Amino acid sequence: MMLNRVRSLAWAFFLVCAAAHAQDPRNLVNQAVQTELAADAADHSRWLYFDVDRKPNSEIEQWVAETRGGDLQRVLENNGQKLTRSEQQSRMENFIRDLGAQARQRKSGQHDDQQASEMLSMLPHAFIWTKTGAQGNTTILHFKPNPGFHPPTWESRVFAAMEGDMAIDNAQHRIVSLKGRLIHDVRFAGGLLGVLKAGGSFDVERRETGKGEWQITETHVHIEGHALLFKNISEDEDEEKSKFKQLASNLSFADAEKELLAQGEWQQAAR
Repeated sequence: MMLNRVRSLAWAFFLVCAAAHAQDPRNLVNQAVQTELAADAADHSRWLYFDVDRKPNSEIEQWVAETRGGDLQRVLENNGQKLTRSEQQSRMENFIRDLGAQARQRKSGQHDDQQASEMLSMLPHAFIWTKTGAQGNTTILHFKPNPGFHPPTWESRVFAAMEGDMAIDNAQHRIVSLKGRLIHDVRFAGGLLGVLKAGGSFDVERRETGKGEWQITETHVHIEGHALLFKNISEDEDEEKSKFKQLASNLSFADAEKELLAQGEWQQAAR
């Protein structure tokens, strides 16, 4: 009987330790990161969505359809100028015929995907994490720079200078939102190659658009300064995506054009 009690106590102690380990903030972040990376590697879904992208000298409203060859865009409005249906269709067909533009888009997308994966992988190590509460079915974690982390790239230097909060879906271990701000200036080559000033912020919001399928729905980046290194990164941008519809995974450009032309004009899209 005494041996059974010892075994029971030992098992209970193990369960308590395991639960505490699982709830450790860094472990929660690592679990979410691994889930995101695995989901991204296995995701071959294609989507149609409505996109509004605002930058200081550019504002575009468009429908976007993802295909096996790239993203086909039906631009409805460009810098306040509404495009006619024939202009919209002409732009799409020009892209379909332009193999060079398609290749450049795919290369840019692959670079962005690789960079996003690298940044995700750094999350558990680049920051010190603290559990601060819960909102509904999400756990809220606060992060601040880890002084023991040494950013391996120029881009990660900006990333590692952030402080903010992340929300994780408790059931699926997916990242719901990630918000941060630069807590100090980031200088490159002593400022010769650029300076990004403290106080700049970013906000990425995500939601489930299909069963187990998560998409970025909002991106807000407002960072003051300029760095010659970041040719692909806008430091002042607000983008919102909505009206998601899943498409066939082997969708062609021709089929994507039909899908896009079947969507409403700007009046319906803006509602």
